[in-house]
Amino acid sequence: MHMADALISPAVGGIMMAATVGVAAYSIKKIKNDLDEKKIPLMGVMGAFIFASQMINFSIPGTGSSGHLGGGMLLAILLGPYEGFLAMASILLIQALFFGDGGLLAYGCNVFNLGFYTCFIAYPFIYKFFTRKGVNPKRIFGASMISAVIGLQMGAFSVVMETFLSGKTELPFGTFVLLMQPIHLAIGVVEGLVTAAVVTFVWKARPEILERSASGEALGNISMKKVLTGLLVAVIVVGGVFSWFASANPDGLEWSMFRTAGKEELEEPNGIHKTLSEIQSKTAFLPDYGFKGNESENAEEPANKETEEVWPAVSAGTSVSGVVGGVLTLTLATITGLIIGMVKKMKRRKIA
Repeated sequence: MHMADALISPAVGGIMMAATVGVAAYSIKKIKNDLDEKKIPLMGVMGAFIFASQMINFSIPGTGSSGHLGGGMLLAILLGPYEGFLAMASILLIQALFFGDGGLLAYGCNVFNLGFYTCFIAYPFIYKFFTRKGVNPKRIFGASMISAVIGLQMGAFSVVMETFLSGKTELPFGTFVLLMQPIHLAIGVVEGLVTAAVVTFVWKARPEILERSASGEALGNISMKKVLTGLLVAVIVVGGVFSWFASANPDGLEWSMFRTAGKEELEEPNGIHKTLSEIQSKTAFLPDYGFKGNESENAEEPANKETEEVWPAVSAGTSVSGVVGGVLTLTLATITGLIIGMVKKMKRRKIA
């Protein structure tokens, strides 16, 4: 559900960027006042895990479409809403800058659509409601399914609203929304299953993490070794190997666009859209999660040449992208937490 710049107007992009910056600033303020330093490594590793997971598109049977994990619910459940939102912002920034996934003008929209609704609505008002009497496998499953579906439905509807307010007549509101909501309902069910599986793993390894995160308490002296090790291994395996098995079908957004406008991408207008596209083409050293050389070779192939899809798509470029992207996301998320921690310590010294 990563929006390209062509889907939105500069005005909508600017407003959504301002909203995202505002939520991020509020999150930083909340974390700065009550930072749990034990969460910093977990924040980095979870960011890397979600980055790797988002590379795997799974097919939606009978539709010709695919979906991928959003990850906002997982981040909110394991880190808390504020840390989760900042981790999602880090993931999407790495994807946009270095992999060309999601537009720079649309960055605020993407963070808001994937991070705000899950971290600040679905998590506190839905997930916590269903687990308020305690955490067990049955409650984790039910809460994860319902909150993931609703969070993704709100994000999908937000995409439709953003294109509508941007004046994209190629995507009429009624038709677009009637395609976006059902396909993302199916994607949300899969996301709920994955969320429940990962949360259950953490609960079995260290149930205190979920209990204290839900109550807003510090993790204290909880040993994180088993959880962090498990997630790091998952990052390498998912990003480096499982990414080969990603579906080649268009994702839910592209699928909905094709059935609404007859094409999976809209043409980028001149002006700021073109400028940001040129900037992104220079910063993206692994465009579309592959080597630049491979991308140019594919572009030079005749348009009428029939190519046979090979699955799994074993690719060194994909593996490198998964591992490098995971490392970059882990680094950025960890640095964000460390900087916030340093600012908090400096503030305490001044008060003392």
